[in-house]
Amino acid sequence: MSTTVAGILFIGSLVLALAAVYRPLGDYMYRVYSGTRHSRVERAIYRLVGADPGTEQTWGTYARSVLAFSAVGVLLLYGLQRLQNHLLLSLGFAPVKPDQAWNTAVSFVTNTNWQSYSGESTMGHLVQMSGLAVQNFVSAAVGMCVAMALIRGFARKRTTNLGNFWVDLTRTCVRILLPIAFVGAVVLIAGGLVQNFGDANHHVVTTIAGGEQRITGGPVASQEVIKELGTNGGGFYNANSAHPFENATAWTNWLEIFLILLIPIALCRTFGRLVGQNRQGYAILAVMGTIAIVSISLLNAFQLAHHGTVPTAVGGATEGVENRFGVANSATFAGATTLTSTGAVDSFHDSYTSLGGMMTLFNMMLGEVAPGGTGSGLYGMLILAVITVFVAGLMVGRTPEYLGKKIGPREIKLAAMYFLITPILVLAGTGVAMATQSGRAAMLNGGPHGLSEILYAFTSASNNNGSAFAGVTVNTVWYDTALGLCMLLGRFVPLVFVLALAGSLAGQGSTPESDGTLPTHRPQFVGMVVGVTVVLVALTFLPALALGPLAEGIH
Repeated sequence: MSTTVAGILFIGSLVLALAAVYRPLGDYMYRVYSGTRHSRVERAIYRLVGADPGTEQTWGTYARSVLAFSAVGVLLLYGLQRLQNHLLLSLGFAPVKPDQAWNTAVSFVTNTNWQSYSGESTMGHLVQMSGLAVQNFVSAAVGMCVAMALIRGFARKRTTNLGNFWVDLTRTCVRILLPIAFVGAVVLIAGGLVQNFGDANHHVVTTIAGGEQRITGGPVASQEVIKELGTNGGGFYNANSAHPFENATAWTNWLEIFLILLIPIALCRTFGRLVGQNRQGYAILAVMGTIAIVSISLLNAFQLAHHGTVPTAVGGATEGVENRFGVANSATFAGATTLTSTGAVDSFHDSYTSLGGMMTLFNMMLGEVAPGGTGSGLYGMLILAVITVFVAGLMVGRTPEYLGKKIGPREIKLAAMYFLITPILVLAGTGVAMATQSGRAAMLNGGPHGLSEILYAFTSASNNNGSAFAGVTVNTVWYDTALGLCMLLGRFVPLVFVLALAGSLAGQGSTPESDGTLPTHRPQFVGMVVGVTVVLVALTFLPALALGPLAEGIH
């Protein structure tokens, strides 16, 4: 069997598996978010945090709850890192330096999980489990909560209430993320991942008295499935999913990609059920699927064609690729991880061909909406749908509508501000880095590839992805600070715009459909959303891409 055919079968099996779980998981999440009963565990959590599950919140109160919860998370995670030498299971590691502790705290609370350190030689087990892994859960849950608030904005009429953040957060963790993570961790352990309290500094097979062999490592399996399920990076080891203890075999590689895509895909079904029109969920899924299939296919093609002098000479783009997985499956992993806000990697993107590396950049520049992160991908795609109906309304000269809600000046301003904040952070951050000595000093390569490394870092941070080209030294005060700010602003400023838009939509009534209403469930609309998404990104980032990966490819 050729590599190309094997790669196609790999992708095809993923599509079939995701199609099989789309309806049952989507319907289950619909019942979770629309139900009114609370379990004993959930009621205990509400009492612990002082929340009243019987009350609902306006968009402003919901936003303040999100920001307050996240701010406490940053402070607690920062404190754990700075005090780790006084904690249990520290493995003797020193406190994390202040700028790196800040960067890491912001990174995990924003669901970015960018790492400027080697996990196995910097963080003790307690910080990894009680700090980083916990944020893998709750930061992903925050994105799902905000998505639910936006959906309620479309579904509800003449109200100021969008639900209760504390109820949404608790249900997301207890009923969705924890059960799937538990099952996934058991399967990964069966596949060869390590789950113990061994010394992370000696994660090798060692021979002890009597000839017995022992594998020492860390609590990797549970953290691995958490990071994939929460669609964020944050590997226990520096090599991330290229490390055998994080990704043991070809089929665990397949499973990790499946987990990355699982919840973002199924949320489309949940969206359709909550707004009362399943066809709207299928339309959003079609947009995501079209972009994802085209992107992953192009990325595989660029890697298998091994464009470039050195790859052509050796017969394949194998540098930086884990031999257990091969070029095609590594490219599929790279596509999945950059189309979502994941950041986990099983190969080094810095070693990809110029056009292959460009595709990983382009995926993040799309806003990570195909299918995107847990919750963040869905609300990002719904924002693009709002922009699309506005553009269509301008074409036909009537007030645009989406799901029975009019898209007026306030709504389109909020949608536009949501879309603009990330490009501003990416391009301004890259420009400042290239204009300063501190920024340029981190570049390990000159020319277009060096620019691509810096551009990738700020694109990854601002889009809360977390992956890296791995060819730039970012463990400096300048980069820890700059990228931390990009992660913070890139997560919470757009999030506030989404909640404000949800509040504006919920306050409206429902506009009946007429002959002039644009059908938003047909292939025509799917094509329009895909076109608007690609064109907006192309117009915004084409100059930067032309100076980076495109120039490298021509050279």
